[in-house]
Amino acid sequence: MNSEQLSNIEIQPEAAHKYSVIWLHGLGADGHDFESLIPELHLTAKANIHFIFPNAPIQPVTINGGMSMRSWYDILEMSLERRVDIGGIYRSTGLIEPLIQQEIDKGIPSANILLAGFSQGGVIALHTGLRYQHKLAGIIALSTYLPTIDQLKTERSAANNDIPIFMAHGIIDSIVAVESGKAAFDKLKAMDYNIEWHDYVMEHSLCIEETEHISAFINSIFI
Repeated sequence: MNSEQLSNIEIQPEAAHKYSVIWLHGLGADGHDFESLIPELHLTAKANIHFIFPNAPIQPVTINGGMSMRSWYDILEMSLERRVDIGGIYRSTGLIEPLIQQEIDKGIPSANILLAGFSQGGVIALHTGLRYQHKLAGIIALSTYLPTIDQLKTERSAANNDIPIFMAHGIIDSIVAVESGKAAFDKLKAMDYNIEWHDYVMEHSLCIEETEHISAFINSIFI
């Protein structure tokens, strides 16, 4: 899969390109999923940001009867532990890292590149960002969890030890239990990451209050 190039939805900067955001969708969605959120974020530096929304590869998903859909990795069972294809997480990270490099090659410092993801996309944003060898701007991980927390203990990158991390979850999420997200947060906090937690009375989605908090988080980084 690593030789594969992802197709992307992009919003080009309207002014000088200073920052980049790579935003990863959830299972079965596509790059258009969060495109419409950008105007609602009221970002101070919006004119200077290049937004990239990659489309996950299409592959069979075990929990959906083996049906093929856009997926960053296979999910094997819908338990609280959520058994997943760990190798698939690494393969998808191998597809995201070239997108980061592509922005660096345009002259954008890695410290001006932010990773964001929802659900499965949040797993990839965390897994990629916390292991990435150069300092990144931040990570936004929404309605998600982290199956590779044990691997991270030995694979974490010192360059991103202080990266700001925003985690948020719906307390009535029936797809990814809030307990799974909170467990990931607690473990990352115990590893001394600079991480904040938000929860909302919502399902597996976004709400207005969350959008405002995401806006404040990005605006504190991209000034």
